[in-house]
Amino acid sequence: MWLFLAFLTALSEALKDVFSKYSLKNSHPLLVAFSMRLFALPFLLPLLLFIDIPGLGANFWPALVVGGSMNILITILYLKAIQHSDLSLTVPMVTFTPLFLLITSPLIVGELPNMTGIAGVLCIVMGSYFLQFQSRSKGFLAPFKSLVSEKGPRLMLLVAFLWSITANIDKVGIQNSSPIFWVISVSSFLFVGMVPLVLWKIPRQLAQIKTYLTALFPVGLFTALTLIFQMHAIQMTMVAYVISVKRTSALMVVVFGALLFKESGFKNRILAVSLMVMGVILISLF
Repeated sequence: MWLFLAFLTALSEALKDVFSKYSLKNSHPLLVAFSMRLFALPFLLPLLLFIDIPGLGANFWPALVVGGSMNILITILYLKAIQHSDLSLTVPMVTFTPLFLLITSPLIVGELPNMTGIAGVLCIVMGSYFLQFQSRSKGFLAPFKSLVSEKGPRLMLLVAFLWSITANIDKVGIQNSSPIFWVISVSSFLFVGMVPLVLWKIPRQLAQIKTYLTALFPVGLFTALTLIFQMHAIQMTMVAYVISVKRTSALMVVVFGALLFKESGFKNRILAVSLMVMGVILISLF
């Protein structure tokens, strides 16, 4: 059952990215980010009726404010990355998060990698090389240069790095509450925090939520489903197992990108992302 729920987590994550890409054709990234949180809450808040409200530790509120504030920025950067480049080129860059975690975790929570984790890093780096393998004729390092020269992958690399910080903050938040309560709290914080930002930056575009409801509503729906499936899955098995399966969403995104958005370079990118997902599995499980 946990494997089935983890697969649904990955599928929901991929579909969230697909509908985000589709919505960004007509809507501002901030509006899509706001809609993502707005339409997720009706599915998340009712869960409070079915869980025990945990006692909150002393570090819950600092973690919520810091982590929530960072995630507002991360959500906007994530959507801007998707907007500017192919899905199959940008979304796989989130697999760099565990690589960055090997740097941030020792500094924040004192966790050190082993040799298998280092092998996982090499897989992620090799996979990122093959994402732009077609540019290798310009020099051995050209695929790396091509990757970071594009705005989408460059922004997503920043997202991956910031996630490596907020992942540790999430750990603090969960330790001072509970997994589901923490998810609901962060999602609520993101929604409330985005309200003044939207009213300040794009007040006239709020009417587009109704106009493009059929595209924006699924973004929030699949965001909520990703979180719900993930939280239920991790209650049945180790978190590392669930996250490893969840990262296969990057493979799904490459397929969706080719089928729905006619993105090029399918063979190179499916090989590249397969290597990157293998790297994530090696880091996560060992």
